[in-house]
Amino acid sequence: MKICFTLVKSLIFSLFLSAFFLVLPISAQEKIELWPGLAPGETVREPNVEPNGDRAARVTTPFLLVYRPKNPVSDICMLILPGGGYQVCFYFNEGIPNAKWWNEQGVTAAVLVYRVPRPDGKEIFVPAWQDAQRAVRILRSRASDLGVNPEKIGVQGFSAGGHLALLTACSSQTPAYEPKDELDRIPCHVNFALPVYPAYVLDDGAVGPNTRRGNDAGMAPGLYFDQKTCPMCLLHGDNDIYSPMGSVKVYSEMRKHDIPCELHIFSGAVHGFMFWDDAPNTKTWRERGLEWVKAMGYF
Repeated sequence: MKICFTLVKSLIFSLFLSAFFLVLPISAQEKIELWPGLAPGETVREPNVEPNGDRAARVTTPFLLVYRPKNPVSDICMLILPGGGYQVCFYFNEGIPNAKWWNEQGVTAAVLVYRVPRPDGKEIFVPAWQDAQRAVRILRSRASDLGVNPEKIGVQGFSAGGHLALLTACSSQTPAYEPKDELDRIPCHVNFALPVYPAYVLDDGAVGPNTRRGNDAGMAPGLYFDQKTCPMCLLHGDNDIYSPMGSVKVYSEMRKHDIPCELHIFSGAVHGFMFWDDAPNTKTWRERGLEWVKAMGYF
């Protein structure tokens, strides 16, 4: 009887650990759901689908994963937006590893697992943009608890997440959704942005790779440079199928608006260069972003 009881306790403990790590992937200190009840435009609330354990393939209940550094040296909070073409959310490889890297620099980070796949009858980015604005408001509301400065919230995004970072950085004065509660009274602007190989920036590639290599293209819908558009550091590969001319266009617009901006175009680098070892000139891309953050006085 005693053995059975011990086995039951052991099983319960194992199940608890399994549930814990399912809820808080890879040592996140906190998981924060974004919306009370249903997210805007959603009709169901169901478990998120992660068929391969490396991505979110269907998300109706978006959330933040908060990662705090062991030895904080800065009051920055970095909001990280993974890519995935707005079809999936690659938060296990473009989100969590980058959050951990910022932790190693002494910076608090939060990974947004936003809604996917693309919606029907709307621009491809709308649900994710709504989630990003809500996520910024949550981080601002929790700044004191997190030990960060609400006016030192940055956003870093990759591919579709890089596009989402641009939306978050450029267009915070355009509401992405109708207010749901008191939290939505909080501003949703960020203070600096690091878009990395952003996709869907130009009108010849608003939903896929650029059809004219981005040459002579205009800005895609949704990006508005307003009075709260923040300084940026853009990083892009010269051989990206999502044309680096998108980042060049953003840089040009930033200069027109007298907003500080830094631009790195890596020769020969392809889309997703952070994953490839055959572009050695890109190996310091993270450090270049960090040095820019320091140069701007945020760190």
